[in-house]
Amino acid sequence: MMNRPLAVLATSALALSACAPALQEAPFGAAVVPATEWRTSLEVTAPIESDWWNAFGDPQLSRLVEQARLNNSDVQIAAARVEEARATELASRGFLLPALGAGVEGGVRREVSPFGQAQTSVAAQPAFRASYEVDLFGKNAARVDAAEAGVAASAASAEAARLSVSAATASGYITLLALDKRLSVLEETLVARQEAVKFARDRAEVGYTSQLPLRQAEAEYQATAQLVPQLKAQIARQENALSVLTGELPGAIERGGTLADLRQPPAPSTLPSDLLRRRPDVAAAEYRIAAADAQMRVARADFMPSIDLGAAAGIVLSDLLTDPVGVWSLGGSILAPIFQGGKLQAQLDGATAQRDQAAWAYRSTVLNAFREVEDRMAVLANLKEQETALEAQQAAVADALRHARNRYRAGYTPYIEQVDAQRALLGVELSLVQVRADELTALVGLYRAVGGAPE
Repeated sequence: MMNRPLAVLATSALALSACAPALQEAPFGAAVVPATEWRTSLEVTAPIESDWWNAFGDPQLSRLVEQARLNNSDVQIAAARVEEARATELASRGFLLPALGAGVEGGVRREVSPFGQAQTSVAAQPAFRASYEVDLFGKNAARVDAAEAGVAASAASAEAARLSVSAATASGYITLLALDKRLSVLEETLVARQEAVKFARDRAEVGYTSQLPLRQAEAEYQATAQLVPQLKAQIARQENALSVLTGELPGAIERGGTLADLRQPPAPSTLPSDLLRRRPDVAAAEYRIAAADAQMRVARADFMPSIDLGAAAGIVLSDLLTDPVGVWSLGGSILAPIFQGGKLQAQLDGATAQRDQAAWAYRSTVLNAFREVEDRMAVLANLKEQETALEAQQAAVADALRHARNRYRAGYTPYIEQVDAQRALLGVELSLVQVRADELTALVGLYRAVGGAPE
Protein backbone atom coordinates (compact mmCIF):
# COMPACT_ATOMS: atom_id res chain seq x y z
CA MET A 1 0.00 0.00 0.00
CA MET A 2 2.91 2.35 0.69
CA ASN A 3 4.44 1.85 -2.78
CA ARG A 4 1.35 3.06 -4.64
CA PRO A 5 1.62 6.74 -3.58
CA LEU A 6 5.32 6.75 -4.40
CA ALA A 7 4.59 5.30 -7.82
CA VAL A 8 2.00 7.99 -8.44
CA LEU A 9 4.53 10.68 -7.45
CA ALA A 10 7.19 9.27 -9.76
CA THR A 11 4.78 8.93 -12.69
CA SER A 12 3.56 12.47 -12.22
CA ALA A 13 7.12 13.79 -12.06
CA LEU A 14 8.11 12.02 -15.28
CA ALA A 15 5.08 13.45 -17.03
CA LEU A 16 5.89 16.97 -15.87
CA SER A 17 9.53 16.68 -16.97
CA ALA A 18 8.68 16.20 -20.63
CA CYS A 19 8.73 19.95 -21.25
CA ALA A 20 12.30 20.44 -20.00
CA PRO A 21 14.66 21.90 -22.67
CA ALA A 22 17.40 19.78 -24.24
CA LEU A 23 21.09 20.33 -23.52
CA GLN A 24 23.23 21.86 -26.26
CA GLU A 25 26.37 20.22 -27.56
CA ALA A 26 29.79 21.82 -27.08
CA PRO A 27 30.99 24.14 -29.90
CA PHE A 28 32.34 22.02 -32.73
CA GLY A 29 35.21 24.38 -33.51
CA ALA A 30 36.64 24.12 -29.98
CA ALA A 31 38.16 20.70 -30.67
CA VAL A 32 41.87 20.49 -31.58
CA VAL A 33 43.43 17.74 -33.69
CA PRO A 34 47.19 17.52 -33.00
CA ALA A 35 49.67 17.33 -35.85
CA THR A 36 51.44 14.06 -36.58
CA GLU A 37 54.91 15.57 -36.01
CA TRP A 38 56.59 18.75 -34.88
CA ARG A 39 57.48 21.50 -37.30
CA THR A 40 61.06 21.56 -35.99
CA SER A 41 63.04 18.38 -35.50
CA LEU A 42 65.81 18.20 -32.89
CA GLU A 43 68.77 15.92 -33.45
CA VAL A 44 69.23 14.43 -29.97
CA THR A 45 66.30 13.71 -27.64
CA ALA A 46 65.73 11.52 -24.59
CA PRO A 47 62.82 10.46 -22.36
CA ILE A 48 61.97 12.89 -19.58
CA GLU A 49 62.67 12.06 -15.97
CA SER A 50 60.33 13.33 -13.27
CA ASP A 51 63.23 15.25 -11.68
CA TRP A 52 64.55 16.59 -14.98
CA TRP A 53 66.33 19.51 -13.27
CA ASN A 54 68.93 17.08 -11.89
CA ALA A 55 70.13 16.47 -15.44
CA PHE A 56 71.93 19.84 -15.42
CA GLY A 57 74.43 18.44 -12.94
CA ASP A 58 74.36 21.31 -10.41
CA PRO A 59 73.39 20.26 -6.87
CA GLN A 60 72.54 23.83 -5.89
CA LEU A 61 70.16 24.17 -8.85
CA SER A 62 68.43 20.95 -7.78
CA ARG A 63 68.20 22.09 -4.16
CA LEU A 64 66.65 25.41 -5.14
CA VAL A 65 64.07 23.75 -7.39
CA GLU A 66 63.07 21.26 -4.68
CA GLN A 67 62.82 24.08 -2.14
CA ALA A 68 60.66 26.16 -4.47
CA ARG A 69 58.32 23.23 -5.13
CA LEU A 70 57.74 22.94 -1.40
CA ASN A 71 57.75 26.53 -0.19
CA ASN A 72 56.73 28.79 -3.07
CA SER A 73 53.63 30.86 -2.24
CA ASP A 74 51.91 30.16 -5.56
CA VAL A 75 52.34 26.42 -5.01
CA GLN A 76 50.93 26.71 -1.50
CA ILE A 77 47.94 28.70 -2.77
CA ALA A 78 47.27 26.06 -5.44
CA ALA A 79 47.43 23.30 -2.82
CA ALA A 80 44.93 25.18 -0.64
CA ARG A 81 42.59 25.47 -3.63
CA VAL A 82 42.71 21.69 -4.01
CA GLU A 83 41.64 21.30 -0.38
CA GLU A 84 38.84 23.80 -0.95
CA ALA A 85 37.62 21.83 -3.97
CA ARG A 86 37.69 18.61 -1.97
CA ALA A 87 35.59 20.21 0.75
CA THR A 88 33.10 21.34 -1.91
CA GLU A 89 32.95 17.79 -3.28
CA LEU A 90 32.30 16.37 0.19
CA ALA A 91 29.51 18.90 0.75
CA SER A 92 27.92 18.05 -2.61
CA ARG A 93 27.74 14.36 -1.68
CA GLY A 94 25.51 15.33 1.23
CA PHE A 95 22.70 16.01 -1.25
CA LEU A 96 22.59 12.27 -2.06
CA LEU A 97 21.97 11.25 1.55
CA PRO A 98 18.93 11.67 3.80
CA ALA A 99 18.88 14.53 6.27
CA LEU A 100 18.31 13.36 9.82
CA GLY A 101 17.49 15.46 12.84
CA ALA A 102 16.25 15.17 16.37
CA GLY A 103 14.72 17.67 18.71
CA VAL A 104 12.30 18.23 21.50
CA GLU A 105 9.43 20.64 21.98
CA GLY A 106 7.96 21.41 25.36
CA GLY A 107 6.52 23.97 27.67
CA VAL A 108 3.98 24.86 30.34
CA ARG A 109 0.48 25.69 29.20
CA ARG A 110 -2.67 26.89 31.03
CA GLU A 111 -5.98 26.34 29.30
CA VAL A 112 -9.65 25.63 29.89
CA SER A 113 -10.68 22.01 30.06
CA PRO A 114 -13.79 20.63 28.28
CA PHE A 115 -15.54 20.89 31.64
CA GLY A 116 -14.95 24.63 31.85
CA GLN A 117 -12.25 24.47 34.45
CA ALA A 118 -8.78 26.02 34.28
CA GLN A 119 -5.91 23.58 34.16
CA THR A 120 -2.16 23.83 33.87
CA SER A 121 -0.12 21.18 32.05
CA VAL A 122 3.55 20.48 31.46
CA ALA A 123 4.22 18.70 28.16
CA ALA A 124 7.20 17.65 26.09
CA GLN A 125 7.43 16.05 22.65
CA PRO A 126 10.80 14.49 21.68
CA ALA A 127 10.84 13.80 17.94
CA PHE A 128 13.07 12.29 15.28
CA ARG A 129 12.73 13.63 11.75
CA ALA A 130 14.10 12.43 8.42
CA SER A 131 13.84 13.96 4.94
CA TYR A 132 15.13 12.83 1.57
CA GLU A 133 14.98 14.33 -1.90
CA VAL A 134 14.55 11.62 -4.52
CA ASP A 135 17.19 12.34 -7.20
CA LEU A 136 14.96 11.09 -9.99
CA PHE A 137 16.47 13.38 -12.64
CA GLY A 138 20.11 13.29 -11.53
CA LYS A 139 20.36 16.85 -10.24
CA ASN A 140 22.25 15.96 -7.10
CA ALA A 141 24.41 13.43 -8.93
CA ALA A 142 25.32 16.19 -11.41
CA ARG A 143 26.36 18.38 -8.47
CA VAL A 144 28.72 15.64 -7.34
CA ASP A 145 30.09 15.22 -10.89
CA ALA A 146 30.78 18.96 -11.09
CA ALA A 147 32.53 18.91 -7.72
CA GLU A 148 34.66 15.90 -8.68
CA ALA A 149 35.70 17.60 -11.90
CA GLY A 150 36.50 20.71 -9.88
CA VAL A 151 38.81 18.70 -7.63
CA ALA A 152 40.57 17.20 -10.64
CA ALA A 153 40.93 20.64 -12.26
CA SER A 154 42.37 22.10 -9.06
CA ALA A 155 44.83 19.22 -8.72
CA ALA A 156 45.96 19.67 -12.33
CA SER A 157 46.33 23.42 -11.77
CA ALA A 158 48.43 22.73 -8.69
CA GLU A 159 50.72 20.50 -10.74
CA ALA A 160 50.94 23.22 -13.40
CA ALA A 161 51.97 25.68 -10.68
CA ARG A 162 54.71 23.32 -9.45
CA LEU A 163 55.97 22.83 -13.00
CA SER A 164 55.99 26.57 -13.67
CA VAL A 165 57.84 27.30 -10.42
CA SER A 166 60.37 24.54 -11.14
CA ALA A 167 61.13 25.99 -14.56
CA ALA A 168 61.27 29.57 -13.25
CA THR A 169 63.71 28.56 -10.52
CA ALA A 170 65.98 26.62 -12.87
CA SER A 171 65.95 29.46 -15.42
CA GLY A 172 66.57 32.03 -12.70
CA TYR A 173 69.59 30.13 -11.41
CA ILE A 174 71.01 29.76 -14.93
CA THR A 175 70.53 33.50 -15.44
CA LEU A 176 72.38 34.14 -12.18
CA LEU A 177 75.34 32.04 -13.33
CA ALA A 178 75.30 33.89 -16.67
CA LEU A 179 75.48 37.21 -14.82
CA ASP A 180 78.43 35.87 -12.81
CA LYS A 181 80.17 34.95 -16.05
CA ARG A 182 79.48 38.38 -17.56
CA LEU A 183 81.01 39.96 -14.45
CA SER A 184 84.06 37.73 -14.82
CA VAL A 185 84.44 38.80 -18.47
CA LEU A 186 84.22 42.47 -17.48
CA GLU A 187 86.80 42.05 -14.72
CA GLU A 188 89.21 40.32 -17.13
CA THR A 189 88.63 43.11 -19.65
CA LEU A 190 89.35 45.69 -16.97
CA VAL A 191 92.70 44.05 -16.25
CA ALA A 192 93.61 44.16 -19.95
CA ARG A 193 92.55 47.79 -20.29
CA GLN A 194 94.41 48.76 -17.14
CA GLU A 195 97.54 47.36 -18.74
CA ALA A 196 96.76 49.41 -21.86
CA VAL A 197 96.45 52.54 -19.73
CA LYS A 198 99.82 51.83 -18.08
CA PHE A 199 101.48 51.26 -21.44
CA ALA A 200 100.01 54.48 -22.88
CA ARG A 201 101.05 56.46 -19.79
CA ASP A 202 104.61 55.16 -19.94
CA ARG A 203 104.91 56.18 -23.60
CA ALA A 204 103.37 59.58 -22.97
CA GLU A 205 105.68 60.30 -20.03
CA VAL A 206 108.81 59.72 -22.11
CA GLY A 207 107.38 61.81 -24.94
CA TYR A 208 107.09 58.94 -27.41
CA THR A 209 103.40 59.71 -28.03
CA SER A 210 100.99 62.53 -27.31
CA GLN A 211 98.39 62.55 -24.53
CA LEU A 212 95.68 61.41 -26.97
CA PRO A 213 96.34 57.63 -26.75
CA LEU A 214 96.54 57.91 -22.93
CA ARG A 215 93.20 59.68 -22.71
CA GLN A 216 91.65 57.17 -25.09
CA ALA A 217 92.91 54.28 -22.99
CA GLU A 218 91.63 55.88 -19.79
CA ALA A 219 88.23 56.52 -21.37
CA GLU A 220 87.92 52.89 -22.47
CA TYR A 221 88.92 51.69 -19.00
CA GLN A 222 86.26 53.86 -17.33
CA ALA A 223 83.64 52.85 -19.90
CA THR A 224 84.17 49.24 -18.87
CA ALA A 225 84.49 50.03 -15.17
CA GLN A 226 81.08 51.73 -15.04
CA LEU A 227 79.46 48.50 -16.27
CA VAL A 228 80.63 46.57 -13.21
CA PRO A 229 78.37 48.21 -10.58
CA GLN A 230 75.41 47.89 -12.95
CA LEU A 231 76.08 44.19 -13.29
CA LYS A 232 76.54 43.71 -9.55
CA ALA A 233 73.15 45.34 -8.99
CA GLN A 234 71.60 42.92 -11.52
CA ILE A 235 73.17 40.00 -9.68
CA ALA A 236 71.76 41.21 -6.35
CA ARG A 237 68.28 41.60 -7.88
CA GLN A 238 68.47 38.14 -9.40
CA GLU A 239 69.50 36.64 -6.06
CA ASN A 240 66.60 38.41 -4.36
CA ALA A 241 64.15 37.12 -6.96
CA LEU A 242 65.42 33.56 -6.55
CA SER A 243 65.18 33.78 -2.77
CA VAL A 244 61.56 34.90 -2.91
CA LEU A 245 60.79 32.23 -5.52
CA THR A 246 61.97 29.57 -3.07
CA GLY A 247 59.89 31.03 -0.26
CA GLU A 248 62.71 32.82 1.57
CA LEU A 249 63.48 36.42 2.40
CA PRO A 250 65.65 38.22 -0.19
CA GLY A 251 69.28 37.30 0.26
CA ALA A 252 72.43 35.85 -1.26
CA ILE A 253 72.29 32.61 -3.24
CA GLU A 254 74.97 29.96 -2.97
CA ARG A 255 76.41 28.70 -6.26
CA GLY A 256 77.04 25.06 -7.00
CA GLY A 257 79.38 25.80 -9.89
CA THR A 258 79.77 28.08 -12.89
CA LEU A 259 77.89 28.45 -16.14
CA ALA A 260 80.53 26.36 -17.89
CA ASP A 261 80.05 23.56 -15.34
CA LEU A 262 76.38 23.10 -16.18
CA ARG A 263 75.62 20.09 -18.31
CA GLN A 264 73.29 20.43 -21.29
CA PRO A 265 71.02 17.37 -21.23
CA PRO A 266 69.29 16.12 -24.38
CA ALA A 267 66.03 17.76 -25.34
CA PRO A 268 62.91 16.02 -24.02
CA SER A 269 61.34 13.56 -26.38
CA THR A 270 57.58 13.78 -26.96
CA LEU A 271 55.01 13.60 -29.74
CA PRO A 272 52.31 16.18 -30.48
CA SER A 273 49.64 13.62 -29.61
CA ASP A 274 51.27 13.05 -26.22
CA LEU A 275 51.24 16.72 -25.30
CA LEU A 276 47.50 16.79 -24.56
CA ARG A 277 47.88 14.22 -21.78
CA ARG A 278 51.19 15.51 -20.42
CA ARG A 279 50.41 19.19 -19.91
CA PRO A 280 48.70 19.77 -16.54
CA ASP A 281 47.16 23.05 -17.70
CA VAL A 282 45.52 21.22 -20.62
CA ALA A 283 44.19 18.60 -18.21
CA ALA A 284 42.84 21.36 -15.95
CA ALA A 285 41.07 22.99 -18.91
CA GLU A 286 39.53 19.66 -19.87
CA TYR A 287 38.26 19.06 -16.34
CA ARG A 288 36.72 22.53 -16.32
CA ILE A 289 34.69 21.56 -19.38
CA ALA A 290 33.46 18.47 -17.52
CA ALA A 291 32.53 20.61 -14.50
CA ALA A 292 30.67 23.08 -16.73
CA ASP A 293 28.81 20.21 -18.42
CA ALA A 294 27.70 18.95 -15.02
CA GLN A 295 26.51 22.43 -14.04
CA MET A 296 24.43 22.48 -17.24
CA ARG A 297 22.75 19.25 -16.12
CA VAL A 298 22.05 20.84 -12.74
CA ALA A 299 20.47 23.87 -14.44
CA ARG A 300 18.32 21.63 -16.67
CA ALA A 301 17.21 19.57 -13.69
CA ASP A 302 15.79 22.74 -12.14
CA PHE A 303 13.04 22.49 -14.78
CA MET A 304 12.08 19.09 -13.38
CA PRO A 305 9.74 18.43 -10.48
CA SER A 306 11.31 17.76 -7.11
CA ILE A 307 10.13 14.84 -4.97
CA ASP A 308 10.66 15.08 -1.24
CA LEU A 309 9.98 12.31 1.25
CA GLY A 310 9.63 12.99 4.94
CA ALA A 311 9.12 11.02 8.10
CA ALA A 312 8.81 11.92 11.76
CA ALA A 313 8.36 9.88 14.92
CA GLY A 314 8.23 10.76 18.57
CA ILE A 315 6.30 10.60 21.79
CA VAL A 316 4.17 13.06 23.71
CA LEU A 317 4.89 13.42 27.41
CA SER A 318 2.44 15.32 29.61
CA ASP A 319 1.40 15.37 33.24
CA LEU A 320 -2.18 15.07 31.98
CA LEU A 321 -1.43 11.68 30.42
CA THR A 322 -0.98 8.49 32.35
CA ASP A 323 1.32 7.01 29.69
CA PRO A 324 3.33 8.61 26.88
CA VAL A 325 1.59 8.68 23.51
CA GLY A 326 3.58 7.70 20.41
CA VAL A 327 3.14 9.84 17.29
CA TRP A 328 4.49 9.45 13.77
CA SER A 329 4.04 10.73 10.25
CA LEU A 330 5.18 9.62 6.81
CA GLY A 331 4.57 11.44 3.56
CA GLY A 332 5.92 12.93 0.38
CA SER A 333 5.48 15.90 -1.90
CA ILE A 334 6.03 16.78 -5.51
CA LEU A 335 6.64 20.33 -6.66
CA ALA A 336 7.06 21.32 -10.28
CA PRO A 337 7.95 24.82 -11.51
CA ILE A 338 5.21 26.45 -13.55
CA PHE A 339 6.18 30.09 -13.90
CA GLN A 340 9.54 31.53 -12.84
CA GLY A 341 9.66 34.64 -14.98
CA GLY A 342 12.33 33.17 -17.28
CA LYS A 343 14.75 32.59 -14.40
CA LEU A 344 15.25 28.88 -15.06
CA GLN A 345 15.88 29.38 -18.77
CA ALA A 346 18.32 32.19 -18.00
CA GLN A 347 20.17 29.93 -15.57
CA LEU A 348 20.42 27.20 -18.19
CA ASP A 349 21.55 29.67 -20.86
CA GLY A 350 24.18 31.02 -18.47
CA ALA A 351 25.44 27.53 -17.64
CA THR A 352 25.58 26.72 -21.37
CA ALA A 353 27.57 29.88 -22.05
CA GLN A 354 29.99 28.99 -19.25
CA ARG A 355 30.45 25.53 -20.78
CA ASP A 356 31.16 27.13 -24.16
CA GLN A 357 33.67 29.48 -22.52
CA ALA A 358 35.40 26.48 -20.95
CA ALA A 359 35.50 24.74 -24.33
CA TRP A 360 37.07 27.73 -26.07
CA ALA A 361 39.47 28.21 -23.16
CA TYR A 362 40.52 24.59 -23.64
CA ARG A 363 41.23 25.22 -27.31
CA SER A 364 43.25 28.33 -26.44
CA THR A 365 45.25 26.39 -23.85
CA VAL A 366 46.01 23.59 -26.29
CA LEU A 367 47.05 25.93 -29.11
CA ASN A 368 49.27 27.88 -26.74
CA ALA A 369 50.83 24.62 -25.54
CA PHE A 370 51.75 23.61 -29.09
CA ARG A 371 53.10 27.11 -29.78
CA GLU A 372 55.33 27.04 -26.69
CA VAL A 373 56.84 23.70 -27.70
CA GLU A 374 57.37 24.78 -31.30
CA ASP A 375 58.94 28.09 -30.23
CA ARG A 376 61.46 26.49 -27.91
CA MET A 377 62.34 23.75 -30.35
CA ALA A 378 62.98 26.38 -33.03
CA VAL A 379 65.21 28.33 -30.62
CA LEU A 380 67.19 25.25 -29.63
CA ALA A 381 67.62 24.17 -33.24
CA ASN A 382 69.22 27.51 -34.17
CA LEU A 383 71.12 28.51 -31.04
CA LYS A 384 73.83 25.89 -31.57
CA GLU A 385 74.56 27.33 -35.02
CA GLN A 386 74.63 30.83 -33.53
CA GLU A 387 77.04 29.70 -30.80
CA THR A 388 79.36 28.12 -33.39
CA ALA A 389 79.44 31.36 -35.37
CA LEU A 390 80.13 33.40 -32.22
CA GLU A 391 83.00 31.12 -31.23
CA ALA A 392 84.54 31.57 -34.68
CA GLN A 393 84.00 35.33 -34.42
CA GLN A 394 85.60 35.36 -30.96
CA ALA A 395 88.72 33.62 -32.29
CA ALA A 396 88.95 36.05 -35.22
CA VAL A 397 88.45 39.16 -33.09
CA ALA A 398 90.94 37.95 -30.47
CA ASP A 399 93.53 37.46 -33.22
CA ALA A 400 92.68 40.89 -34.65
CA LEU A 401 93.22 42.43 -31.21
CA ARG A 402 96.58 40.71 -30.94
CA HIS A 403 97.67 42.16 -34.29
CA ALA A 404 96.30 45.62 -33.45
CA ARG A 405 98.13 45.63 -30.14
CA ASN A 406 101.42 44.59 -31.72
CA ARG A 407 101.09 47.15 -34.53
CA TYR A 408 100.26 49.92 -32.05
CA ARG A 409 103.20 49.07 -29.82
CA ALA A 410 105.47 48.99 -32.84
CA GLY A 411 104.24 52.45 -33.80
CA TYR A 412 102.63 51.41 -37.10
CA THR A 413 99.01 52.28 -36.24
CA PRO A 414 97.19 54.66 -33.91
CA TYR A 415 95.70 53.45 -30.64
CA ILE A 416 92.15 53.68 -31.99
CA GLU A 417 92.60 50.40 -33.91
CA GLN A 418 93.36 48.57 -30.65
CA VAL A 419 90.36 50.24 -29.02
CA ASP A 420 88.04 49.06 -31.79
CA ALA A 421 89.34 45.51 -31.48
CA GLN A 422 88.92 45.57 -27.69
CA ARG A 423 85.34 46.74 -28.01
CA ALA A 424 84.55 44.08 -30.57
CA LEU A 425 86.06 41.32 -28.42
CA LEU A 426 84.12 42.39 -25.32
CA GLY A 427 80.87 42.46 -27.27
CA VAL A 428 81.46 39.00 -28.73
CA GLU A 429 82.41 37.50 -25.37
CA LEU A 430 79.29 38.90 -23.70
CA SER A 431 77.15 37.65 -26.59
CA LEU A 432 78.71 34.22 -26.28
CA VAL A 433 77.85 34.10 -22.57
CA GLN A 434 74.28 35.12 -23.40
CA VAL A 435 73.78 32.54 -26.13
CA ARG A 436 75.05 29.75 -23.86
CA ALA A 437 72.63 30.85 -21.17
CA ASP A 438 69.86 31.07 -23.78
CA GLU A 439 70.48 27.46 -24.79
CA LEU A 440 70.05 26.24 -21.23
CA THR A 441 67.03 28.39 -20.45
CA ALA A 442 65.39 27.39 -23.74
CA LEU A 443 65.93 23.77 -22.73
CA VAL A 444 64.31 24.45 -19.36
CA GLY A 445 61.45 26.17 -21.19
CA LEU A 446 61.02 23.11 -23.40
CA TYR A 447 60.80 20.85 -20.33
CA ARG A 448 58.04 23.11 -19.02
CA ALA A 449 56.32 23.31 -22.42
CA VAL A 450 56.08 19.53 -22.81
CA GLY A 451 54.60 19.24 -19.32
CA GLY A 452 57.53 17.83 -17.39
CA ALA A 453 57.20 14.15 -16.67
CA PRO A 454 54.12 12.41 -15.24
CA GLU A 455 54.48 11.52 -11.57
